[in-house]
Formats: sequence, structure tokens, C-alpha cells
Amino acid sequence: MPRFRTILDTMPAYKPGKAVTTPDGRSYKLSSNESPYDPLPSVVEAIAEGARQINRYPDPGAIKLTEAIAERFGVPFGHIALGAGSVTVAQQLFETVGEPGAEVVYAWRSFEAYPLLADLSGVTSVRVPLVEENHDLDAMAEAITPATRMVFVCNPNNPTGTAIRERELVAFLDRVPQDVLVVLDEAYREYVRDESVPDGLTLYRDRPNVCVLRTFSKAYGLAGLRVGYLVGHEPVAEAVRKTIIPFAVNHLAQIAAIASLKAEDELLERVDTVVKERTRVRETLIAQGWTVPPTEANFVWLRTGERTMEFAAACAVEGVAVRPFAGEGARISIGDPEANDAFLAAAASFAE
Repeated sequence: MPRFRTILDTMPAYKPGKAVTTPDGRSYKLSSNESPYDPLPSVVEAIAEGARQINRYPDPGAIKLTEAIAERFGVPFGHIALGAGSVTVAQQLFETVGEPGAEVVYAWRSFEAYPLLADLSGVTSVRVPLVEENHDLDAMAEAITPATRMVFVCNPNNPTGTAIRERELVAFLDRVPQDVLVVLDEAYREYVRDESVPDGLTLYRDRPNVCVLRTFSKAYGLAGLRVGYLVGHEPVAEAVRKTIIPFAVNHLAQIAAIASLKAEDELLERVDTVVKERTRVRETLIAQGWTVPPTEANFVWLRTGERTMEFAAACAVEGVAVRPFAGEGARISIGDPEANDAFLAAAASFAE
């Protein structure tokens, strides 16, 4: 047999959210944090027109999309690096620091791709436990050693939905050595309504060792096309651009992202609808007797402990797919009202 890297013998595969369907055809996929809404007509039209050119390679530098992002957020063109979804940009970041002996610090539980990407890049994961579903920033700062190359801060955190406030985050950033890169993973930034939660694009500007990850997969509804980006100072963005696979952001993805930025006001109305449903779902769960941490993302988190897989199975019986983390809890995406009602009914039955 061919010889492969030994890490592959112990590394679990990433498990995407799954759909379930009842015998009578009910199916509500609340396991992947996707937008519950179809793409806007203007975006679909742009994709259809762009399909006429898919015999050609995409622009390898995604120049027009980079220009659109730079204009939208008021950042320099050279501060942007793109990838096939923010998770791929995260992988590119791991590759920029990954070598034997290097350490990467992140909260746990947090985005489940972090340990997989760490293992693949050859760095050592330093996982700092959450405290009451929140990042323990003091413990994370104390976990930084001379071997630390990078720290991930997922804000809002996936899967708990909790968010770090500005005073806490700034105090943490002030403690991080300048030669350690801090990555603010803001995949759910558009859903934040707590004004005390900082915008990473404001914080990074006078901090050369801070960068921000964003995505078009969630609020912009382009999960199937995979577009993510980093904003950081030029040395960081340049290093990340060196690790991108050629033509990683495909032609239709670039077109759809540009069209989505043009239609952002209309898209963000949909985000407001999701936020209203998020409030309704959380308040209903609390009324049912559940403990639900405040969430600034497009999902809620239930600490179901040892009954997590039992809870997921009970939801599946009703056609509702949730994202279980065995022995810990379940993450439930906010869908359309019908899907949310189906989940709430299943949660109420389980709580009885």
C-alpha cells in the first residue's frame, strides 16, 4: 500500500450537517447554518448570464470582487485575500504558520474545523475551554507561549452563538505579543445586534497582527458557491494569497458575490427577518424550560449533555435535522417560520 501521513490515521473527517426526512416527506434542515432563503432574483440573473463564460478560467486574482469588497468596507485593496469559503481562508492561514513546533490557540468548543486544519498543517492545537459557553480570554492569553504563532477568536462563537464585547476583546488584544497573529473569525457578523460587540474591521486597522475572516455563505446566501475573504494588513494578506490554490474562487462565485454586494440592502432585510425569528425561537425555548445562552448568530445552542444524541434523534422523528455534538449539546440553525415551529414542537415534546 502507498504510505500516507500518519496524522491521517487518527484525524476524524469533517462532518457536514445532514438532512432528515420523515416517511410522510417532512424535512427541515437546521443543521448547517445556511440561509433559509433562495438567492435574490438579481443574483440569480447575474449567475445565469455569467454561465455563458464558464468555458473560461476565472480571474485568478478576483480583481473585480476584491475591488467591490474594498469599496464596500472602506479597506485597502491590498488588505484583502480571498478563498473558497472562510474555512478555506482559515486553512490558508494555518498553512502560513504551520511548521513543526508551532502552536495555535483557540477556544473549545468552537468551530470544529480548527483542530482538523491544525492537524493537517502540522501545528499543535492549544484548546482553551469555554466558561459558561463564552471564550475565556484571560486563559487564552495565558496559554500563549513563545511557540504560539496564531490565535483564533470566533466571534460570535460557533456553535454556542455567544459574542465577546469590545472592552474584553480590546483588553485581550493588548496582551497578545505583536508577533502572534490574531484571527477574528466573523462568519456571522451580519447577525450581530448587540452594539457592544465590536466590528473586527474597525479593530484591525491599527493592529498589524490582527486580521478578520468573513464569508458570503451565511447572510449573503451563497453557501453553495463558496466565497470567503480575509481583511488584514498587507504582510498578512500577501502571505495568505501565496497559499491559495489557483482559481480557487470560481467564475460564478465571483459574479454572485459582486451581485450580492450590490443588492446588500435587500439581503440584509432577510437577515433582519432571521434575527426576529432567532429572538422568537430563543424566547419560546426559555418558556419551555430550556437554558439558552444569548446568541448573536443565526442559530441557538442547547447544552443537552449526555442526552444530545437522543435529542437529535427525537428531532429527526419530526423531520428536523439539528447539529449534535455528542456528550455536549446541539446547535440549531434558524430557518423559516415553518421549520422553526417544527423544531420548537419537537423541543417541547422532548422537554416534557
